Amino acid sequence: MLRKFLPHPWMTVVVTAVWVMLVNVVTLNAIVFGLILGIIIPIITTAYWPERPTLRNPRMIIEYMLVVLLDIVRANIQVALIILGKRNADMKPCWVTVPLELRTPEAITILAGTITMTPGTVSSDLSADGHSLLVHCLDAPDPDAVVAEIKHRYERRLKEIFE
Repeated sequence: MLRKFLPHPWMTVVVTAVWVMLVNVVTLNAIVFGLILGIIIPIITTAYWPERPTLRNPRMIIEYMLVVLLDIVRANIQVALIILGKRNADMKPCWVTVPLELRTPEAITILAGTITMTPGTVSSDLSADGHSLLVHCLDAPDPDAVVAEIKHRYERRLKEIFE
């Protein structure tokens, strides 16, 4: 019964929180309407969520988030230094193909999103078989090092979380 009423409890919580943030006021009305939306939207979209991803090591999520936040700050500084102090002729932009060991769509999506959120890199395409990701780097003197860093810092942790 509870599963039918709350098919995705975390989505209910997130939708409610997002609604309260959108209306920009914490009142009983805002919370109740957010809960109504948070209950109705997951029920309506349940058919599009055939199976839930399983988290093998949920505690690794916090470590992953801290690594990503640290990398975003570090990449912001690097991009600022590139913009302010590097000549275009000295830059080495490139496309790299990152071979993936990840197989779950959720993990691949999070990896692609992480790469895109990190300044200086953009994930642009996933191969048809889902075994490699095409990434553009703003400045990568050593493309192999970029691939190794993505695999070591992100893919390894996502593999521990999802697979």
